[in-house]
Amino acid sequence: MSTEIFTGSIVAVVTPMNSDGSVDRVSLKKLVDYHVASGTTAIVSVGTTGESSTLSHAEHIDAVKLTVELADGRIPVIAGTGSNATDEAITLTQSVNDIGVVGCLSVTPYYNKPSQEGLFQHFKAIAEHTDLPQILYNVPGRTGCDMLPETVARLSEVPNIVALKDATGNLNRLTQTQGLVKDDFIFLSGDDATFLGFMQLGGRGVISVTANVAAREMAQVCELAAAGDFAQARRLNQLLMPLHTKLFVESNPIPVKWACSRLGLIAGDTMRLPLTPLAQSARPVVEQALKSAGLL
Repeated sequence: MSTEIFTGSIVAVVTPMNSDGSVDRVSLKKLVDYHVASGTTAIVSVGTTGESSTLSHAEHIDAVKLTVELADGRIPVIAGTGSNATDEAITLTQSVNDIGVVGCLSVTPYYNKPSQEGLFQHFKAIAEHTDLPQILYNVPGRTGCDMLPETVARLSEVPNIVALKDATGNLNRLTQTQGLVKDDFIFLSGDDATFLGFMQLGGRGVISVTANVAAREMAQVCELAAAGDFAQARRLNQLLMPLHTKLFVESNPIPVKWACSRLGLIAGDTMRLPLTPLAQSARPVVEQALKSAGLL
């Protein structure tokens, strides 16, 4: 399978829910259609932004399957399949192996704080149990676990580990890791606020929260950056900068789910405890960011 699909603006899509907490199929269809029409390169289903932490394994797999069904070959779907237990991550990965996803996004184990050797063995074991391309995901701000460049380099030698989503926001980390891996290894930003600088240094795209509400604009910035037109990309990205920051005024995906609802992309901002809807005091902040981007 070509890894060219792991480029550009990839959305870490929200999981719309009905008032009883079940997945809202109608709203999910609307979201998928929106991303197809807007030029989003691919959809990550049930990652952090998709509330993977509060879905059961069965619900998790069902949500990915539904996303693939609704995409109907029009846009690639990447499954979030990470866990802090290696056996669980392997089970999730194997469960999506034959349902039509183009790859898996696998986060560093959270809470149990493995060593660098533990991280290497964890991701190596997952990769050995599937033929699907694997995207490593390093987000120490959420997991309490930081995968160092040397560990990424070791893992890049595993044939089906093809990319890294780097959400550190540290551009020096990108250049450090680039010097340790082969040229065909793919780097994707996981930090909307710094993704353009990341692409200027050789990143291939972004797995984005902002793209949930500004899909066409994020796709355009990525296209301009890929073409080397960073002056125009910066001008457009500057309009999105309030979204890149204010969509994190509370823990992701609380603000972006409210923003999706505010724009009519989904029917409501229901989420499962312990996450609660966006506080009333924060709503004008997110609304102003949407206005700054020309979305309202």
